[in-house]
Amino acid sequence: MIQAILFDLDDTLLGNKMDSFLPQYFRLLSRHAAALLDKDQFLHHMLSGTNTMMSNTDPTLTNREVFWQAFQQSTGLDPVVVEPHFDQFYREQFPALQSVTEPVSGAVELVQWAFAQGLQVVIATNPLFPRQAIEERLRWANLPHNDYPFALITSYELMHATKPNPAYYEEILAYLGCRAEQALMVGDDWHNDMVPALALGMPSFWLTDGSDEVGDTSQVMGYGSLADLATRLQAGWLQEA
Repeated sequence: MIQAILFDLDDTLLGNKMDSFLPQYFRLLSRHAAALLDKDQFLHHMLSGTNTMMSNTDPTLTNREVFWQAFQQSTGLDPVVVEPHFDQFYREQFPALQSVTEPVSGAVELVQWAFAQGLQVVIATNPLFPRQAIEERLRWANLPHNDYPFALITSYELMHATKPNPAYYEEILAYLGCRAEQALMVGDDWHNDMVPALALGMPSFWLTDGSDEVGDTSQVMGYGSLADLATRLQAGWLQEA
């Protein structure tokens, strides 16, 4: 019996194409960082730190701790000084990126339906960002975190692994107190969302319009649009799972 639904965020509950979002995000962030580092140097060190965070296998370190340790080692800058500077960015400038995104039709209603069924709902976004940035993107999706009793919102402060490491999903399951077969994963990215969830035995729904070049639909319990998922769930799909 399904007890929890894990929703990816970008291009699942929020329309956010990374080929449009990331260039503008990097432009704003590097401009804000100019007081500390040259633009090109900053981007190099930030991406290097992100890669270190994604490859971390130490379960005792949060993603945040891994990132700032790597960033300090490569730049010599003290995170005690630098991190508040970037917190300011997420408070004051990150919200301008809302214009690159758009709400997904039916996302709010689907999340509300899940809560009405008594399910635990997780925002299972790749925890590469601070909590503040994820809360902001939830607001853009018309799902402000203060209005919904999410069981968990994965952020870099909290999690000890990232997608596509199965340890990321194992940590969520442990937090929820669920077995893998009791949690449904919903996401658009085959590599990040489907492959590791399937490896753990989690039932999964792949959001795809059929144009994706990767993905074996025979491996997942269902695939299609968010509207397709809503129709199946409301028809009792969870009781059959």
